[in-house]
Amino acid sequence: MRNSPVTNTEHRLTTLDALESEGIHIIREAIGSARKPVLLFSGGKDSVVVLHLATKAFWPGRVPFELLHVDTGHNFDEVIAFRDATVARLGLRLRVARVQDYIDDGRLRERPDGTRNPLQTVPLLDAIASNGYDIVFGGARRDEEKARAKERVVSLRDEFGQWDPRNQRPELWNLYNARHLPGQHVRVFPLSNWTELDVWRYIERERIELPSLYFAHERDVFDRDGMWLTPHPSVRMREGDRATVKTVRYRTVGDASCTGAVESDASLIADVIAEVAATRITERGATRADDRLSEAAMEDRKKDGYF
Repeated sequence: MRNSPVTNTEHRLTTLDALESEGIHIIREAIGSARKPVLLFSGGKDSVVVLHLATKAFWPGRVPFELLHVDTGHNFDEVIAFRDATVARLGLRLRVARVQDYIDDGRLRERPDGTRNPLQTVPLLDAIASNGYDIVFGGARRDEEKARAKERVVSLRDEFGQWDPRNQRPELWNLYNARHLPGQHVRVFPLSNWTELDVWRYIERERIELPSLYFAHERDVFDRDGMWLTPHPSVRMREGDRATVKTVRYRTVGDASCTGAVESDASLIADVIAEVAATRITERGATRADDRLSEAAMEDRKKDGYF
């Protein structure tokens, strides 16, 4: 009896399968050129997904590198608690570079607008240099912001940690060159080709846990420049600011002083996916005040060594 023919559809990868495979491939390829790699881990959804890919890449072994968080001191308590619980559950080592330490000893000064996001660059570069990291994994995606859309999957940084958008390596046929000279390092972004919607669909499929802020909850907020900010020790409320209770969620969970919530009833992952699929505003465009400082705000920070 002849076997029935196998159709092409039986072997066709889904979009999520292809993205997952690509992400794992990128991580493994970069590790081959690394002396001391590290993964930037804040507890936000993108860094959580990169860590999840890394656990798959090296399963059944443990993730073979440290995690690094540049802590502004203005993070949401729920995110820091989630970060620490995740690190403990996986048995990994977390290093924390604190912006507050730099302010306390005078190496950095508080900004007039109160946000510390741009202040992360110096502690990040110092942590990379002092710990000898040469491959730095991050969760940036090209759909987030136009400066990030310019960056390669494997991004070379010079001896000063700076990025030159005009001096990037070609990436043809999924070939990634992570080699670098002493003193240089490479940033690697396994989620470069993912969208926000891809990330959420993958989180649903893999049943990945996230901080509760990503889902709808009641919260005290106040309106500033069209953004719903949360009263927080890092947020200087101005005369006329009035807090009100709204049902909101966060699309991104960065520095509380510049990260806004969006009104939402999406309390389940399926609801979030439907909401993200319908929106036409990027998560950073809708909720990050530091990206509104100028047309080239992100690109300027990246050239200086920012994430």
